[in-house]
Amino acid sequence: MKGTDTVRQATVRLAIENLSGLPVVDSNKNLIGMLSETDILDLVMKYQAELNIDDPGLYMLSMPMDDENIKDEKMRDAIKHVSETLVQDIMAKTVVTTSPNEKIINVVKAMLDRCVNRIPVLEKGFLVGIVSRGDIIFATYKRKV
Repeated sequence: MKGTDTVRQATVRLAIENLSGLPVVDSNKNLIGMLSETDILDLVMKYQAELNIDDPGLYMLSMPMDDENIKDEKMRDAIKHVSETLVQDIMAKTVVTTSPNEKIINVVKAMLDRCVNRIPVLEKGFLVGIVSRGDIIFATYKRKV
């Protein structure tokens, strides 16, 4: 994912690929951040709070964000702002990383200590992969079957 991608593009990609977060890279494939579902939901909730609407039927999460028939103008504008926000404006810019040769126990400790679900894997400064808690759990039980 690129920092210049929009939240709409990121949300669609996360949904299609069934992911909860992705590394963000620049044009040279250098890691510049991480985007998570939490980053997107935080943005939505920020705009929802600014709308100051108590009607559950007008909560941003109660309707499709790409519905062109939303009658409430403030809601349409808020959804447009969320959808067009750039990933680089909401991503985490400080990222815990690891290398391909790191011991898995150290990766797990880093995940737990930093409360992150995924850690990008860098080799010589370039993104070569990502390891998630789910990957680790799956691999652990896969060997026991």
